[in-house]
Amino acid sequence: MKDTILVSGLINIETTLRIAEFPLEYYPVTYPFFGINSSVSGVGYNLSKSLTNLGDDVRFLSLIGKDIAAQQVRTKLIEDNIPWKYVLSLSDQTAQSVILYDGNGRRQIHTDLKDIQEQEFPPELFDQALGDTKICALCNINFSRPLLASAVKKGRMVATDVHAIANLEDAYNRDFMQAATILFMSDDKLPMPPEQWTIQIWNRYPAEIIVIGMGKNGALLGLRDGHQMERIPAVTTRPVVNTIGAGDALFSSFLHGFLHTADPYTSLQKAVVFASYKIGSVSAADGFLTAPELEALAADIYRVG
Repeated sequence: MKDTILVSGLINIETTLRIAEFPLEYYPVTYPFFGINSSVSGVGYNLSKSLTNLGDDVRFLSLIGKDIAAQQVRTKLIEDNIPWKYVLSLSDQTAQSVILYDGNGRRQIHTDLKDIQEQEFPPELFDQALGDTKICALCNINFSRPLLASAVKKGRMVATDVHAIANLEDAYNRDFMQAATILFMSDDKLPMPPEQWTIQIWNRYPAEIIVIGMGKNGALLGLRDGHQMERIPAVTTRPVVNTIGAGDALFSSFLHGFLHTADPYTSLQKAVVFASYKIGSVSAADGFLTAPELEALAADIYRVG
């Protein structure tokens, strides 16, 4: 019987638009043939799809609308073999995002959450979904917030990604950082070098494992045990198309590896490979390797001699 990961996070309809360059010059109309694509995405969905593709059992909790987009979401979840029992239509409209990206992999994200931030996930359904799960990946969306204390109280390992953060006392993310055993973030807005920031996190929050994604510079792994820190260099597996979703790929692949090996170093090494391959795709929810494909590619990249 496979171990199960619970994922609570956003699902939305994502539209990507390829542009020539940033900044975007004004013009009244353009025809980017095959440059506009719409798909199901969102951090929670990306994690669930990635983990499912890697062979893990996932219980996915999310909130969507009662609109035609919700039908698209459920159809995609069925297609991707992601159980949707806990994907609830509690809003009138499903969240949407528009992402502009250029040929250098740079992107600009516009996300319309509709009224998702005012909705609550039913606690009794969370308790039901929690079941025998080993890890709870609770994404930093408001409906995940009340679930943090319950997961900790019931002895589950909480993992979260607070993305681009600049303040140790960030009011929105503080609850998530306080509950997390595994804490991910980006270096995009850090006010100091990642190593110094990791020490600050250890002094303030209980996380045992900290990972800071650094884009083309790889990722920093921090382990509270012994205050160990090590940078894992980035790798190149194929040409970069769009960097959107790279952090979700890094996070999900790490959780997959850590669930099966309890080895954070090797898990992050392989996660770097996984994320590198993922950004060769347009959508945030595409480009995920299977577990055998990841093992083969990582073995080739990290082979000795």
